[in-house]
Amino acid sequence: MAPVTTEEAHFAEVPVSVAVVSVFGLVFSVSIFAWICCQRKANKASNKTPPYKFVHMLKGVDIYPESLNGKKKFGGEKTPEAHGKQTLSPSGGRPELHLDLEKRDLNGNFTSKPPTLQLKVRSSPDLDIPSQQAGFGSGGNQEAGTPESVVSSQTPTPAVEKSQDKEGGLGTLYFSVEYNFEKKAFMVHIKEAHRLSPTDEQSLTSDPYIKLTLLPEKKHKVKTRVLRKTLDPAFDETFSFYGIPFARVSQLALHFMVLSFDRFSRDEVIGETLVPLADIDLSEGRVLMSRDIIKRNVRRSAGRGELLLSLCYQSTTSTLTVVVLKARHLPKTDSNGPSDPYVKVNLFQGKKRVCKKKTHVKKCAPNPVFNELFVFDLPSEDGLRDTSVELLLLDSDRTSRTPVIGRLLLGTSSPGTAGEHWREICDHPRRQIAKWHALSED
Repeated sequence: MAPVTTEEAHFAEVPVSVAVVSVFGLVFSVSIFAWICCQRKANKASNKTPPYKFVHMLKGVDIYPESLNGKKKFGGEKTPEAHGKQTLSPSGGRPELHLDLEKRDLNGNFTSKPPTLQLKVRSSPDLDIPSQQAGFGSGGNQEAGTPESVVSSQTPTPAVEKSQDKEGGLGTLYFSVEYNFEKKAFMVHIKEAHRLSPTDEQSLTSDPYIKLTLLPEKKHKVKTRVLRKTLDPAFDETFSFYGIPFARVSQLALHFMVLSFDRFSRDEVIGETLVPLADIDLSEGRVLMSRDIIKRNVRRSAGRGELLLSLCYQSTTSTLTVVVLKARHLPKTDSNGPSDPYVKVNLFQGKKRVCKKKTHVKKCAPNPVFNELFVFDLPSEDGLRDTSVELLLLDSDRTSRTPVIGRLLLGTSSPGTAGEHWREICDHPRRQIAKWHALSED
């Protein structure tokens, strides 16, 4: 029984020794950790930045107040020694900055008014800057020119602008002509146009382009690209006409037609000019020319104005779409003032009126813009064969003696542009086709 007791005592001593070693290891680890923390804290305390340290950027110079020694100041007021001379910084050729930090408030602003700085402005040789001595001479009686006088001298007066418009008419076209003897080609260079007449009354601009025709044969016709929203287009395009002998050039004439592009209808003519080549000598080279654009002589059909319509026939659904876009050149009323127009649309099947619609009234509008759409259902069997559309442009003023301004009838038997428009929508279903139509009297 004795050996058993000895083994039990030996096993009881092992856990005690393990616990003692663990305690010493834990104490050693904690002490090492505490020592490391103290060292880090001490290092941070030694490298602590002063509370007044800041960096102020003034004209690209960094200022560090903590680098100042003793009573050295960057004074806002110059010392008597520095008065009259300029000291340079040792780092470069830049003058020192004198700022009095003690005379600043908490926001960094000067408590007293800082001295004014006199800056010297060096004018570039490309700029024409008037001299200040001309207006502030000591002995002269010259007066300095104010900005208002300078502006007024440069801007033209309204009278000058009106005279320029009268001289130019509807605008001026600049171009040149030349004959290439090697290629036997007659060349026309369309450069630009100035002060064109606006066709859009809302934006007071145009979308101009030019059509050029060689007269009298009218075989050669060309046109420039469209320039958007401008009254001074710069085309800079050259057109060459080959196979024209030099002896025959003097018999030709150039017909320039200036137009404004319109997406929904025919392009509107701004003006035209005719240039005979009989008195122009092209043997010495290119000849630069300019011509005034004059108004085209177009007769109004009945003097009742014009109406822009867009029609579309849907054969699958048997519907007719009528879009009343706008009107122009409407006559004046009995009171010699602008009318208050609106459009009444009547759909006829044979001689029977089956539907009627009307647009809104446009007050005091000689060139009204409606942009209203109407859809009419048609009999599926007959289609557009016996169908006709009547449009009446009326004046809403009840005191007017003649409320009907103009009338337009669209149908198969309609003459002129109206019948042509109707046949086009019959031949091309599902296509929106717009045209201007001259209105007639009752």
